[in-house]
Amino acid sequence: MNTNVVLLIHPALGGLATLGALWVFVDTLNAKESSQPRIKNISILCAVLMWLTYIIGGYWYVVHYGAEKAIIQAGPWSFAHGIFMEVKEHVFLMLLLLATYLPIVASGDIATNKKARSVLLWVSGLIVPISLSMEGSGAIISVAVKIGLLFKQSQGG
Repeated sequence: MNTNVVLLIHPALGGLATLGALWVFVDTLNAKESSQPRIKNISILCAVLMWLTYIIGGYWYVVHYGAEKAIIQAGPWSFAHGIFMEVKEHVFLMLLLLATYLPIVASGDIATNKKARSVLLWVSGLIVPISLSMEGSGAIISVAVKIGLLFKQSQGG
């Protein structure tokens, strides 16, 4: 698979999953009987997109990240791996669990059960900022690779 395509698909799927969680959150605020199927379907879509993000990102990590890690660690932004990639590696698993739990919660009676609605709001509400932090961390890692390559080039390498 073309590395540029992987680098585009991974954050695009994550961004779409984030939008799905935001949609579920907003739709749940005014949940009605008629909106329950839509909430459930979007929560399933969010979970599927998050799993696809994980699979594509895992492929990238296993196949391509080793070379980039070396570039990052040799450059001036070595903290990008030590902090941001480590955070991504560990926090994303919690995000994956939340996204997987989302359709389970959404299958309840959201329109009339205030406790189920509250849980769905918390789960979808937590997914959004955590996902945004993953997107930002990925951006920092990508920039760290570019800075590392520029640094290597300026050093005559």
